[in-house]
Amino acid sequence: LDLIKDDTCGVQLYQRFEQLEYEYEASVERKRNALAAADAGEGPVKKPRQQEIRRATIEEVKAMKYGMNERFNKDTNTRRRKDKHNLQITRKLGDATLHYAHGRYKEAVSVLSEVVVQAPKLPDPFHILGLVYNSMGEKKKATDCCMIAAFLSPKESSLWKLLVTWSIEQGNTEQAWFCLNKAISADPGDITLRYHHASLYMEIGEYQKAADSYYQIVQVCPDNVEALQTATMLYKKCGQFERTIGILEDYLKDHPPKDDPSVVEMLVSVYMERNEHSKALERIEHARRVFSCGEEFPLNLTIREGICHAHLGDLEKAEFYFSTLQKDNAKLRMGLVMAVANSFMSLQHYESALKYYLMLEGCASNNDLISVKIARCYSALKKSASAIQFYYKALQAREHDVDTRLTLTSLLMEENRDDEALALLSPPPNSALSNETDVDGSQPWWLNVKVKLKLSHIYKTKRMLEAYVEVMYPIIHESLTIDSMHQKVKQRKRLTESELLERVQVLGDRQTDSVFGNFRQPASKNVILKAHRAKKSLQKMATSKEEMKCAALAAGLDWESDDSEDEVPEPPL
Repeated sequence: LDLIKDDTCGVQLYQRFEQLEYEYEASVERKRNALAAADAGEGPVKKPRQQEIRRATIEEVKAMKYGMNERFNKDTNTRRRKDKHNLQITRKLGDATLHYAHGRYKEAVSVLSEVVVQAPKLPDPFHILGLVYNSMGEKKKATDCCMIAAFLSPKESSLWKLLVTWSIEQGNTEQAWFCLNKAISADPGDITLRYHHASLYMEIGEYQKAADSYYQIVQVCPDNVEALQTATMLYKKCGQFERTIGILEDYLKDHPPKDDPSVVEMLVSVYMERNEHSKALERIEHARRVFSCGEEFPLNLTIREGICHAHLGDLEKAEFYFSTLQKDNAKLRMGLVMAVANSFMSLQHYESALKYYLMLEGCASNNDLISVKIARCYSALKKSASAIQFYYKALQAREHDVDTRLTLTSLLMEENRDDEALALLSPPPNSALSNETDVDGSQPWWLNVKVKLKLSHIYKTKRMLEAYVEVMYPIIHESLTIDSMHQKVKQRKRLTESELLERVQVLGDRQTDSVFGNFRQPASKNVILKAHRAKKSLQKMATSKEEMKCAALAAGLDWESDDSEDEVPEPPL
């Protein structure tokens, strides 16, 4: 109870127990090392003689003969007192539980405090006391009581789970981690705890540790495909492709591909991301052989097989595998159609890519993206008119897409449609009313610098100088203003002549009459560099004064020089 009341130095109760555990383990380790060292240094053990053994046995028999009755009576009395003591504690625990159930929390606390004094190593009174304090709203005391109960019965995972929940509710993340690790140690087979452990790592962005946690779930439950896929996905996100491939390959050694084709698909996708299409194709063909003749091979793997053939240069065989993708079923298989089209696009087979992109026109929810991709294919095929048509269609849905607008402008200029290009980049008539940024922080397209520069370039090409200046002047003015605001000129300290002379002393004349005449005063390289700069400054100062003196005398003026504290700017570094 003193541990619950005492809150000195801001050290939490679990941290104290953690320190005690560490000290105990260190002590055990020291004793183990000492015993090992003693055993290593011992000679052969001398065996006791038969006479010593016989004498010890006779002594034991005498003790048993004359002292058995006395010892038996003593043990019986002790046992009776313990039974009576345990009966009293059990009765008090029952009374405290009844008080707790009927809402008499103060009476429950009073009874449980007595039990704790009588049996401080019993976890049950601390557990019930924690539940009572929790019902009273004293969360800190409740947590501390249950923490003591958990340390007194470390294998009771339910207590650690309760502490995890309470720690999260109180926002004590470190304590939650501690209790969660204890709960997993108490019940290693509880997969829910391990899932919670891994998800907490994901929430804080520790993807490597989250991947390790999910992989531990796989080791406990080798058939848990969900944990396997999450672990490999996170390892891949961390850039550990070799680890990802190894885990998936090991799983497939013990599980046929037809049990869960999604694992094969994940492995194939990893190979394809690494441009190892031949290995991906080998894995797909192996899976196809495993499937029996009557079973339908997964369509996802069939399409990926075709993509691998396309990357390996066999376009005819690739089209054979893509034959199941048609315009009438494209809406149901949009992801596969998009994957095929993107693959052909990356391979610069624009005709084939265009064929599959056109299947998706009007089907996908992001039709503007499809329109842009179709336009790019047409542009690559030198079909500018069709490309312009689809860029216009995409721009209707994404008005503020500056890149699409600029690309369309360039195509219009190539087709000598300058007026359309100017209209495309000119601000709308009511643009003066909406020049501010939007709620999401983005600015209107006509305020984008790229748009303004492109528009000024068109004006300059068409020799519309007034319009060119009208667009460029605000950009140049703003640029100069920003430069002047951000330009930070470091004001260097102005050194006086006396300070310069002090620096030059490091380079003072050598003392020829001394034994150390050939040695200068020891100084760092930086100090010597400053001394040389100071010497040059003094020479410039002397030359400047001499010139001013000559000019004053030539003009018939009296020359007065204040040599006391002439300030000069510190030479630049």
